[in-house]
Amino acid sequence: MESVLGGLLEILRAETLLLICAGTVAGVLVGALPGLSSSMAVALLLPFSIYLEPIPAIAMLAALYCAGTFGGSITAILINAPGAPPAAATALDGYPLAKAGKAGQALGMAAASSVVGGIFSLFVLILAAPTLARLAYKFGPPEYFALTVFGLSMLASISGNSAVKNLIGGAFGVLIATVGVDLTTGVERFTFGIPELYEGISFIPVLIGLFAMAELLKQAGHADLALERFSVRAMKLPSLADFRRVWKTILRSSGIGTFIGVLPAEGATVAAMVGYNEARRWSRNKDNFGKGELEGVAGPETANNAATGGAMVPTLALGIPGSATAAVILGGLQIHGLRPGPYLFESQPTLLYAIFFAMLIANFVFLAFGLAGARYFSRISLIPRQFLWPAVFCLCVIGAYGVGQSLADVYIMLVAGLIGYFLNRSGFSPAPIIMGIVLGSLMENSLAQSMILFDQDAWRFFTRPIAVFFFLLATLSVFAAPIGRFIRHRLARRRDSAVRRAHGGE
Repeated sequence: MESVLGGLLEILRAETLLLICAGTVAGVLVGALPGLSSSMAVALLLPFSIYLEPIPAIAMLAALYCAGTFGGSITAILINAPGAPPAAATALDGYPLAKAGKAGQALGMAAASSVVGGIFSLFVLILAAPTLARLAYKFGPPEYFALTVFGLSMLASISGNSAVKNLIGGAFGVLIATVGVDLTTGVERFTFGIPELYEGISFIPVLIGLFAMAELLKQAGHADLALERFSVRAMKLPSLADFRRVWKTILRSSGIGTFIGVLPAEGATVAAMVGYNEARRWSRNKDNFGKGELEGVAGPETANNAATGGAMVPTLALGIPGSATAAVILGGLQIHGLRPGPYLFESQPTLLYAIFFAMLIANFVFLAFGLAGARYFSRISLIPRQFLWPAVFCLCVIGAYGVGQSLADVYIMLVAGLIGYFLNRSGFSPAPIIMGIVLGSLMENSLAQSMILFDQDAWRFFTRPIAVFFFLLATLSVFAAPIGRFIRHRLARRRDSAVRRAHGGE
């Protein structure tokens, strides 16, 4: 109870509340801009948070995470241009509702369902994270190595991209994490005689390059794209009749989003897609989906915001990010000298409750801002790209340079941006690469420690039950899709054979 009160008092400080409100407004604004995402915004803001105390800094980043996830629904509904990837599912029914003159109703449902999903996941976070952290006390280097393998294997199941490309991206991220002097052997790796690389490649410049610079280059090719826009006079809170129609969808999507958020590497985009599909599956109005169905807005918006709290569970309890944005926040914790995992719960319980209260306050703040100012936020989409993206470029350079006051970091950011741009054109997502970078150091160090512990006998990994459990989960993650296809193929063949025999008997 003392930690809870301590966290609440930290959040209620005027400076911290102001930063939470600023992070929330920034999240909604960034989310409302097509092409920008909460991952990109947190990456740009991270260098500036270094100069703040840990609790206000992480609270601001967490608030931006929550608000940015909702902000994408504004342009998804009004101009059919999702401001963030998770809002892509929202556009399927939100935009037809706007065309039918119900933009205010759609935005109101998006805001209300987002808050419900976000609050649900936060209570799961506060209940599940400490339990998971206590379990992590039983983890040694072999268990942490198996856990990182499982975390990277989950990249294979991220929807919308090739499983093989996601795994290659994760492996590339691990490779980047190995640059520098090996702490175990003292051997230099991939430094090419460049002194700035001896201590490794800084996380933040790569992050800014892969998210912000790569997106800048991508958007440069769409500078003259015209979008059809619908105005909204005012937001409308859903009526009791609306809630009666969608309450089952909201409850279902809250559970789906939280569960998917807890899974390493999945995040809000996957949660939104699954939430939309399940809303349609269980709806009595299946035929109305895609034409302007309110459940088609409530389902994905609840799920993608529920995923934010869920993603923070493995991030805080195990140091394994549940999403790309959670990976950036994990980097923020490390920059402030905080070690996620069971020791964080023991040494910094006040910080954890402060994060919880920050995300809780952010949900109510973006509800208020969303209801009061959606029609103003929607005007953000009118900013010409010719003005927007040069400003983003300046922020990229300032953010990359500000971490270590080194031009080498700016060059790393530019190179990462070019690499991210060409990888994106080839179908690679930046999220797996970021996951690989974040997990790479933990994977390498835990493997080295395990091999020393096992006297170089790798087979002894299989004498540790928890490690074996995570290895099995990793195997299932990678091979679940082909196994599923094989089973469906066999069942289809048996059905065809049964039909042929039945017709032959006739």
